[in-house]
Amino acid sequence: MNDTELDNYLEAGRIAKEVLHSCAAEIKPGVLMGDIFDMVVDQIETKGAMLSFPPNISFNDVAAHDSPSPGDERTFTEGDLIKLDIGTHIDGYIADTAVTVNLGDHDKLCEASKEALEAAIQIVKPEVVVSEIGAAVEKAITSYGFKPIINLTGHAVARYDLHHGLSIPNTGLFGSGVLRKDDVIAIEPFATTGSGMVHESPRAEIYQAVGNTPVRSPTARKIMKKAEEMNGLPFSRRWLNIPKADLALPTLLRQGNLYVYHCLADVPESFVAQFEHTMIVTEDGPLVTTR
Repeated sequence: MNDTELDNYLEAGRIAKEVLHSCAAEIKPGVLMGDIFDMVVDQIETKGAMLSFPPNISFNDVAAHDSPSPGDERTFTEGDLIKLDIGTHIDGYIADTAVTVNLGDHDKLCEASKEALEAAIQIVKPEVVVSEIGAAVEKAITSYGFKPIINLTGHAVARYDLHHGLSIPNTGLFGSGVLRKDDVIAIEPFATTGSGMVHESPRAEIYQAVGNTPVRSPTARKIMKKAEEMNGLPFSRRWLNIPKADLALPTLLRQGNLYVYHCLADVPESFVAQFEHTMIVTEDGPLVTTR
């Protein structure tokens, strides 16, 4: 990794950290979900970075990928457990970080996820097998009496590539990949009161361009142009502001031009906590860019 790449990763991480904690502090009962989303976007852009994906703001049993629709009127309420997961990049060099905001009686669950993240960070170094990281996460979470979500993982990142092949499991049951010097990885333990498995729900607000099949519809072409502005990174339906976009999106999905990120939820009435940091693997251990 050269000095320019390192500087960009560090700057993306610094901005992500500042924005994450600034906006998480504004998540309170009665506040609109959409206002927090817009606040994250505005702060990242004001600080000179770009978004590597739309802010995820996930309620209670939803672990990931919830994001406000255009005109979304949902507000936070007393008792909620809110995951705020944001991403930045500088010239494509990505930082991905998350925190859980506890609006109820979920201290122990949050502590389980937070401790699991710290346990995982402690063992990051070159030549570590990723299942060892997963085992550390699982041990920390189960020690609190909760379950890790085993079908969600952390991931490696690269320039303009949010999920760069290597997955970092939340269990020691699988994962044969090996960390190498200069790998950039995001570790994100999910602790749950539920089943330990998430499923796709019908709700979906986040899309990503994955194909380039020619399209005839002017609306579809406008959507693909917006997708291209993200350099292959995910975008939000909230950002489109294109008449009849909802009619064109299913066609683009069928053609293989877009991929859709459905909300991922555990069983109803469960609660999920998540904390996440991005780090660079060095000979001296992890250089955490988002701390």
